Amino acid sequence: MGLSKGEQTRLDTATLLAWLLPGALLLIAAVLVATGDSGRELLRFDRGAIADGELWRLVTGHFVHLGLTHFLLNGAGLALVWIIVGREFAGREWLAIAGSSIAAIDIGLWIFSPELGWYVGLSGLLHGMLAAGIVASFRLRRAEASILGLVIVGKLAYEQLLGPLPGSEGTSGGTVIVDAHLYGVIGGVILAAILIRVRRMAPI
Repeated sequence: MGLSKGEQTRLDTATLLAWLLPGALLLIAAVLVATGDSGRELLRFDRGAIADGELWRLVTGHFVHLGLTHFLLNGAGLALVWIIVGREFAGREWLAIAGSSIAAIDIGLWIFSPELGWYVGLSGLLHGMLAAGIVASFRLRRAEASILGLVIVGKLAYEQLLGPLPGSEGTSGGTVIVDAHLYGVIGGVILAAILIRVRRMAPI
């Protein structure tokens, strides 16, 4: 037995829509990579510039990269995260999770990492999205959720105690800001927990 033409069309459309958000994020980041060094200077999370009122950097800093290699690594990471946990939330919920992760990173870097001058990249946001998806998977008691949860906790612990994973800075082409990973996870987990709570309270 196979799918009818109508069923196949609906399946293809659903698959396309499911990848709309990560596709949009990658497109934005790709366009910003094309702006080169000048774009990165104008859009990165920059403590001094933000203090002077350039508040757009609180958002755009997460979508600019050190270079093409850095962008490709984060792009591959986003695709992997989406394959693993992309089905755990609806599109609007993922947007809220992304916003929460970005806000947590911005607040965390601003308040708790005062020595940091500037920051770029999607990695903190990716950690937040992955953590949110893992939290959602726990409700279904999936074994892989427990394994992934242990992996990400172990990674965060390693980074906080010993610094970036071996080889990560050489691969990305610059300093890895491990605190952004931690803050992103905090933001993602908090919003995921809220969304799951709201689902449970919603009338059937």
